[in-house]
Amino acid sequence: MRGQEQRGRLTFTGPEAKLADKQKSSRHAFRGASWKLNDGSTVVGEVVSKADAPDAGAVPWLLLRAKSHEGAGQLSAVAFVRRADTKGGVAPSTGCDAAHVAAQARVPYSATYQFFGAAK
Repeated sequence: MRGQEQRGRLTFTGPEAKLADKQKSSRHAFRGASWKLNDGSTVVGEVVSKADAPDAGAVPWLLLRAKSHEGAGQLSAVAFVRRADTKGGVAPSTGCDAAHVAAQARVPYSATYQFFGAAK
């Protein structure tokens, strides 16, 4: 995740992630919840439900509903995306002062992303 400090507060600017499994790879580097596969398909999600991660310092677990699609590839049939098993990703609690204006912080995180299609 990337963040930029502005006037004493850290502002989230967006994720920067590479998603991969044994068969395909994708990018998650957009503002908001968007994923794009190498096949050209894209899904944009909206948060339906959120839960605190069991691990302190980890970003929340999410359930997202697909609100739009692009392309005819594998993501065109996605109805929901689940983010779970998160580790890390919480913004730093230090560095928000005049000496760090416009500084960026890269906060590593890992998570399991699952993509679900609609019931048939």
